[in-house]
Amino acid sequence: MATPSRKTATPGPLASKRPLPRDPSSEVPSKRRSSASPAPPPPRPLQSSGPFVEGSIVRIAMENFLTYDICEVSPGPHLNMIIGANGTGKSSIVCAICLGLAGKPAFMGRADKVGFFVKRGCSKGMVEIELFKISGNLVITREIDVAKNQSFWFINKKSTTQKIVEEQVAALNIQVGNLCQFLPQDKVGEFAKLSKIELLEATEKSIGPPEMHRYHCELKNFREKEKQLETSCKEKTEYLEKMIQRNERYKQDVERFYERKRHLDLIEMLEAKRPWVEYENVRQEYEEVKLARDRVKEEVRKLKEGQIPMTHRIEEIEKQRHNLEARIKEKATDIKETSQKCKQKQDVVERKDKHIEELQQALAVKQNEEHDRQRRISNTRKMIEDLQNELKNTENCENLQPQIDAITSDLRQIQDEKALCEGEIIDMRREKETLEKEKKNVEEHIVRFDNLMNQKEDKLRQRYRDTYDAVLWLRNNRDKFKQRVCEPIMLTINMKDNKNAKYVENHISSNDLRAFVFESQEDMEVFLKEVRDNKKLRVNAVMAPEHSCADKAPSVSLNELKQYGFFSYLRELFDAPNPVMSYLCYQYHIHEVPVGTERTRERIERVIQETQLKQFYTAEEKYVVKTSFYSNKHITVNTSLKVAQFLTVTVDLEQRRHLEEQLKEINRKLQAVESGLIALREKNKHLEHRDNELRQKKKELLERKTKKRQLEQKISSKLGSLKLMEQDTCNLEEEERKASTKIKEINVQKAKLVTELTNLIKICTSLHIQKVNLILQNTTVISEKNKLESDYMAASSQLRLTEQHFIELDENRQRLLQKCKELMKRARQVCNLGAEQTVPQEYQTQVPTIPNGHNSSPPMAFQDLPNTLDEIDALLTEERSRASCFTGLNPTVVEEYTKREEEIEQLTEELKIKKVELDKYRESISQVKERWLNPLKELVEKINEKFSNFFSSMQCAGEVDLHTENEEDYDKYGIRIRVKFRSSTQLHELTPHHQSGGERSVSTMLYLMALQELNRCPFRVVDEINQGMDPINERRVFEMVVNTACKENTSQYFFITPKLLQNLPYSEKMTVLFVYNGPHMLEPNRWNLKAFQRRRRRITFTQPSQ
Repeated sequence: MATPSRKTATPGPLASKRPLPRDPSSEVPSKRRSSASPAPPPPRPLQSSGPFVEGSIVRIAMENFLTYDICEVSPGPHLNMIIGANGTGKSSIVCAICLGLAGKPAFMGRADKVGFFVKRGCSKGMVEIELFKISGNLVITREIDVAKNQSFWFINKKSTTQKIVEEQVAALNIQVGNLCQFLPQDKVGEFAKLSKIELLEATEKSIGPPEMHRYHCELKNFREKEKQLETSCKEKTEYLEKMIQRNERYKQDVERFYERKRHLDLIEMLEAKRPWVEYENVRQEYEEVKLARDRVKEEVRKLKEGQIPMTHRIEEIEKQRHNLEARIKEKATDIKETSQKCKQKQDVVERKDKHIEELQQALAVKQNEEHDRQRRISNTRKMIEDLQNELKNTENCENLQPQIDAITSDLRQIQDEKALCEGEIIDMRREKETLEKEKKNVEEHIVRFDNLMNQKEDKLRQRYRDTYDAVLWLRNNRDKFKQRVCEPIMLTINMKDNKNAKYVENHISSNDLRAFVFESQEDMEVFLKEVRDNKKLRVNAVMAPEHSCADKAPSVSLNELKQYGFFSYLRELFDAPNPVMSYLCYQYHIHEVPVGTERTRERIERVIQETQLKQFYTAEEKYVVKTSFYSNKHITVNTSLKVAQFLTVTVDLEQRRHLEEQLKEINRKLQAVESGLIALREKNKHLEHRDNELRQKKKELLERKTKKRQLEQKISSKLGSLKLMEQDTCNLEEEERKASTKIKEINVQKAKLVTELTNLIKICTSLHIQKVNLILQNTTVISEKNKLESDYMAASSQLRLTEQHFIELDENRQRLLQKCKELMKRARQVCNLGAEQTVPQEYQTQVPTIPNGHNSSPPMAFQDLPNTLDEIDALLTEERSRASCFTGLNPTVVEEYTKREEEIEQLTEELKIKKVELDKYRESISQVKERWLNPLKELVEKINEKFSNFFSSMQCAGEVDLHTENEEDYDKYGIRIRVKFRSSTQLHELTPHHQSGGERSVSTMLYLMALQELNRCPFRVVDEINQGMDPINERRVFEMVVNTACKENTSQYFFITPKLLQNLPYSEKMTVLFVYNGPHMLEPNRWNLKAFQRRRRRITFTQPSQ
């Protein structure tokens, strides 16, 4: 029985009305986390008269094994049916049986290392199997260490080795590696793939007597030895016949051999002396080359010593050059900084000059106004004076004074209006000049903004030319769109601080950065049709959300995140049009992604655990936090930020828009001022015309009036005008004084700035001079270095040539030395002398000295032979010619003849021994074959009888027979299974390809059932073999399993399946184990099936009758 854990569902009865197993406590296990808890006591050791057979499993315990924390299973003695949904842990029990009984991990087909069977997250696991034995149950414990991938074994709680466990398991005839006994889920398909030979071997091991498989192995070994002996005897007989025939042919050649040997002995003596003569010639040449090499070696040493001072001087000059180049770089940096300061001072001076110019212009305007007033006053006084002079000479006339006074009054009024109009014209001219200055400043600002915008567009054009061409097309065709269309996001985004551009560029994909943003789907289709389809431009376009997300509030306030070092959300780092901002909030959640500092990086663990943020940025990294679907653990991925490329140029589009509006307002004002000036000029012209008319009329009246009165009237009018003009006075001297004072102050500041600028220019000039001097020094140093390097290269070239000559001489010396050694070695070999062996005194002559210091000498017999190479070669040629007359002979003819005679005698004796041994093997094969083959045929006949009966009960046909092609090839014997499932077909051999998956499963199951009653193994395991069967076959097979496995005196049977058909027959001897899995299982210490049953009965009894 297994102890359920907290996260598994409560076990319940079978779904339909079926007879329950006798053992109500046999409901299974659960998985997941559990702790050791009181479980029902393990079954008492059974006696031999009990239902368990020797080696049956009475208890299976698992801890931290695959899906189980702690689980204990108590199977029954007959059929054990383990039921549960897929993934609940049924096959884990099969794995526990296999590994607990010293099975190999690879046999399960799941993993090749035992450590992989320990539950994930645990360092150790345990499997314990209790086997029934009459003398006392056997408890095998296997503890698995994940880190070392090792197992520790215990038998009855005492430490032991795996080999002892395997011996104990084998003694009980348990074979977890035999598919006829142990068929795990991942090996079901392999049973049908077993060859006939493999199936015979598995069947012998599973149900045959212990000696049957041993006899089979002996027969195979005896047959192999027999084949080897037959082959050996045949080969030796053939070889012996060939040897006898060959010796007969060589017998005639032996006589000619001795005559030829005399000539060959002389040739051998000549060839032995020739290396000594050749050696002496080479040794003399070696001594000459060695002397020449030593002379050249001394010359090389002198040349190398001569190069050392030159090398040191080049290194000193190189250090000096590096120092000068560093100083030149420093001077260049200082010059750059000083030039920048000069530029700044020069800009300030220019601004001062501009200020002075503005003051002078303002003063000139006032001076012109004052001069104009003085001119008019002077003209008026002159006119008054002229009129007064004329009045003296004028006589009185009739009284037309009222008319003249009225005209005079009109003229005065017109004069006042003209003066007022002229004043307004002057004011408007001033306003116009002011507006034109403002317009010029605004246009300059706009040009600067356009230059920055052009930089962004240039980057777009260089990187994405198609997108840039689409921007130009959009600017020329905006009238084709109904709603707003935004240019690519990279052009419309304006960073508030370009240092933050890297966060935005790393967050938004490059495809979206160059995408156009539309508010209307129709507009986007028009745009894409024109740009993509017609112009074949590769551009991207996106739709802004229907409901704006630009102002959507973040889920966490920034104030709450400041404690972790966050200073802003991505959305607050830049400005963008509302459609663009809405799209980025919707697509990239920029209002939810905060940006932090190094402080955030230092507190990264707290940020991940406490804030629940999905994405955020530190100073130099991007973090993405995900939650595992299985373990609910945080998975964090951090990547380094890439350098910003496109958004580093900041253009304040709002300010530019404001400047454009300001420029429009200025142009409107200028237009209004210009219109006002035109109107005032017209008005002034009209007043002038009116004035001329009144004057003409007044002139006519004055002609009628006395000239005197006319003149008096004119004088009076002019005096009034003069009085008005004199009242409108301006203190020009005060204005000039103020302007002069301001100009002086500015000139003082300017003079100070010019002095500072002059000093900076002097410093810059001095730095340039210093830099030029350093460059000249560096040029001199480089020139000196080049000269030294040239001299060094020339010396090196000479040194290389000398060294090459030395190497050639040394190689020649080595070659000659090696040749001397080879000749000495060859000479010693010819004389059969070792490297340190000396020649006997009676054969020695004058001893020459060889280069390696050893002394040696040729034998005395050499003195009778020629002493020059030419004489030796001539004699050698003569003797070889004589020896060549004896063709078809070689030095080993006699030796081979004698050796072959000995071999013939030896082979004859060996052949007799082999034939005797072969007869013994044949006798042994005959005896073992009789003891193996007859029981095997009887066993196969029994299997065939049961197998055929099973198939007949299913209205199908099946046969099992012993198959072999050659009766003597015992390694080719096999069991052949032939089946047919339809009456219209013939019997076909069971193969992985001919039958369907369900037919193979049925055949496999029935074959195992046929073995069940004959089986001598204590238990059998079959895992999910019914998965490929149709319902009819599954029901038939299930009935056969129940009937066969629940008979008396049958071995224990484990049948694992995820599902069963309804209304299947069950037996009282069955044990049904349910595997439950779910999140609401009780703790192990609270699992008490008897208490659950009592509670259920109590609830049933207390319910009111309906």
